[in-house]
Order: sequence, then structure tokens, then C-alpha cells
Amino acid sequence: MAGKAVKSIAKAVGEYQYPWQEKLFKYKDELSKGVWGYWELGAWKPLGISARHRARLRKEVLLSGADWPYDPERKEMRTKRKGHKVDRLAAEKRERTAELMEAMPQMLADYRKRRWERKMKAEDDAAKKALQE
Repeated sequence: MAGKAVKSIAKAVGEYQYPWQEKLFKYKDELSKGVWGYWELGAWKPLGISARHRARLRKEVLLSGADWPYDPERKEMRTKRKGHKVDRLAAEKRERTAELMEAMPQMLADYRKRRWERKMKAEDDAAKKALQE
């Protein structure tokens, strides 16, 4: 006996369809005023439908495949990073230092070569000057 009652209740609950079309028609004006409420004559007025009921209505409309035009447009994504700038800069400096340290042997060799070339050029210039005198 109890099993039949449970089955009939489950069947009734399973067949129950949220009346979203009637609710959408009823609250169409209210939904178009905003998500949370609106200003009217300098006073904030909350919507006539609660946020929970609005969310349920929205979910049912979207599940049925209909369009939900009452959401506000999304803002552009935040590009500014959160957190402490010092920490980020320190990490970038450590990264750069590691890259430079890997290239350091080649940089030193180039420096020594340039210094040697400059010394040789100075000696050549001094020798040419001595010959001209």
C-alpha cells in the first residue's frame, strides 16, 4: 500500500512541469527592470519576484530551449592583476637574472674580445702615429 503511494507521488512529481510560460508572462515587465531591482523616483525598489524564483524561472526557460533576454550584458574582463606588484616584479627579476646567468659565459667572452680588439686598435694607431712623426 505504501509502495503505491510512493509511486504515485513520484509519478506526480516527475510529471510536474514548472509553469514557466505563465510566470514569464506574469513577471515580464518586472524582469526587464533589472536583475536585483531598480531606482524609481530616487528610491531603490526590489523586484516583485525573489532572486531564487527568478533563477528557477531562468533555468526552466533555458532548459526548454527558449531565449532569456533579461540578463544584463557582461562587462569586459578585468585585465589588471590582483596581488602585490612587488612580488610579481621580484619574480620577473629572478627569472631575468637566471636567463642572464645562463648567457654570462658568452657575454664575458664577447667583452674580452671587444676589449682585446680595442687594445690592438689603440696599439696600431699609436704605431701609425709614431711612424708619421
